[in-house]
Amino acid sequence: MGELMFLAHRIPFPPDRGDRIRSFHMLRHLAQSRPVHLLGFVDNAEDRKAAKELLPMLASLHIEVRDKSRLRAGVEALMLGEPVSVAAFGSRRIMRMVDQLLAERPIETILAYSGQMAQFVPDDREGRRFIMDFVDVDSEKFAAYGAEEGGLMGWIHRREGRLLAAYEDSIGRWADVNLFVSEAEAALFRRRAGLSSSHVRALDNGIDTAFFDPAGFPRIDGAEPMLVFTGQMDYRPNVEAVDYFARRTFPAIRAKHPSTLFAIVGRDPAPAVRALAGLRNVIVTGSVPDVRPWLAAAAVVVAPLDIARGVQNKVLEAMAMARPVVASPAAFEGIDAVPDKHLCVAQGYDMANAVLHLLTHPAEGEAMGRAARAHVVARYDWETQLRTLDTLIGQP
Repeated sequence: MGELMFLAHRIPFPPDRGDRIRSFHMLRHLAQSRPVHLLGFVDNAEDRKAAKELLPMLASLHIEVRDKSRLRAGVEALMLGEPVSVAAFGSRRIMRMVDQLLAERPIETILAYSGQMAQFVPDDREGRRFIMDFVDVDSEKFAAYGAEEGGLMGWIHRREGRLLAAYEDSIGRWADVNLFVSEAEAALFRRRAGLSSSHVRALDNGIDTAFFDPAGFPRIDGAEPMLVFTGQMDYRPNVEAVDYFARRTFPAIRAKHPSTLFAIVGRDPAPAVRALAGLRNVIVTGSVPDVRPWLAAAAVVVAPLDIARGVQNKVLEAMAMARPVVASPAAFEGIDAVPDKHLCVAQGYDMANAVLHLLTHPAEGEAMGRAARAHVVARYDWETQLRTLDTLIGQP
């Protein structure tokens, strides 16, 4: 039976953030039918300990704690003329692990999750199949930052966008198949890299609708209406989204619904996010053991991102919990759903008006939430999405 090597820029456990959710479900699905060797990075010793929960499903597990500073990665990137994103994950130890496993085990397929991990795929694959899951076109995010910024940071982001795009295109032409989280991302990469639809495929994210099920979380009658945003709160697009919403959009909503709360739910809030807790009716939770009670308590879930790549799990999770969602066009992109039926799509003052309408007409919001959950259950089941992997790799 052919074995598989899975290279992950962040070991996918616990599956409690966007990148780890997708990679965890892919890993679990693949490990059901073949021996899988997992190699990759964790951010700290606590994550290293948690990752050992994966051992029962794996043929082997190889972990490195990534402690390279941003400064060191930046210096290395400048010296080597490569993207900082790639230099930040450079590791001779992981490279040695890869070489040893390929020499000792009958590995037929290498799957790299996130572009940074392609650097560990050997130049001579000796007939092994190489599947590259970019997830999204990450270089476009840096290019967008560079376009809106001046000075040193603008230069840094423009450089990163340019070099990372060239790196992505090169890896894309080398891999047997490239995967992206949505057809929109896949189409963008096909056009840019000049590749065919057989070479670049969409593998949509899924949702664990048994876990994200509102049935176990009854609605609280008479509670103050609450708007909820969920996410990793040291991630720049999330930070910028809640800062703008709390300071610009939320006051217009609160002016007409003074008791409304805005809850920012997610781990590692950046200083700019923590400062928002000083604003009237704004709550910053930090890490929570379970995001579902917050989603269930939301009158409306908001996703006001200005810059977003791929598919926003936060939107799908809220829809699965049968909550009405108001998402920006960027947060909606890549999601297969019908605006004004399954969710609202709006930006700026239109977002405030959409939220106000749902607060004023709660029955409409509840109906939209029910339609959203039904759609997610039908469209975004994980096992349905992951059948593409079986086709690409081949069942043993």
